[in-house]
Amino acid sequence: MQPWHLLVYALTSWWNREQQLAIEYLKTENSILRDKLGKKRVLLNDNERRRLAVKGKQLGRKLLSELGAIFTPDTILRWHRELISRKWNYTSNKPRVGRPRIRQVIVEQIQRFAKENPTWGADRIQGALSNVGFHITDTTVRNVLKSNGIEPAPDRPTSMSWETFLKAHWEAIFAVDFTTVEVWTKTGLTTFYVMVVMELKSRRVEIAGITTNPNGDWVKQVTRNLTGSDGFLENATHLILDRDTCFQPLRSFLKEQSDVEPVLLPPKSPNMNAYLERFM
Repeated sequence: MQPWHLLVYALTSWWNREQQLAIEYLKTENSILRDKLGKKRVLLNDNERRRLAVKGKQLGRKLLSELGAIFTPDTILRWHRELISRKWNYTSNKPRVGRPRIRQVIVEQIQRFAKENPTWGADRIQGALSNVGFHITDTTVRNVLKSNGIEPAPDRPTSMSWETFLKAHWEAIFAVDFTTVEVWTKTGLTTFYVMVVMELKSRRVEIAGITTNPNGDWVKQVTRNLTGSDGFLENATHLILDRDTCFQPLRSFLKEQSDVEPVLLPPKSPNMNAYLERFM
């Protein structure tokens, strides 16, 4: 052993002893303060709670318990969860009651398509609306026709149920969705977006990509990787996804440069992508 090894060891031991003494002092001080406070409630402002939440999250529940701090680990970690939830709170002060009404221009287009094309069913009208930029479900089309007294087309085919669709294509159906992970970085609380793809039959999962900025170029490149010769979607015929605008480049790429058909879910219908939602 070299002499400088002994010096480093001695300095390290001294530093560790200093740190341990500081921790023991803070634990003793916390214990005295808790005894002084008794059952009195300590009121903190938002900034003070934020500071404790950030530091407490970094320490973790076990170390927080050992420190014997004034606030319990459950309280500090709850503040951290609330800090993250406030970041994603986009609700306005104005209360929203019920579902939004269908725009009049869409109602007029549905009526026009139905009157000019008597043999068109709800699915065909929905497709025509999509071509002119109005994306709604076939159920909405049926409701509009019914409320305006327009009889259904005599030869309108019954649309395939979701259960029947899954059974018919079960061998080659995949699903994709985004989830988010909050990470403390040098710049503060940063959101990382994780794109996850699942093969429904086998429940195999692929983490397609992780980024802080899921822009169009990034989504298109990830899709190119997934649909390549040895990509995860190589054997897929259908890909289930929601209507998030982040998926628009993916949908365009699939339609133009692959044989995989994107299957759009109706708005607010997570149960129709239940396998991937459960994994998330």
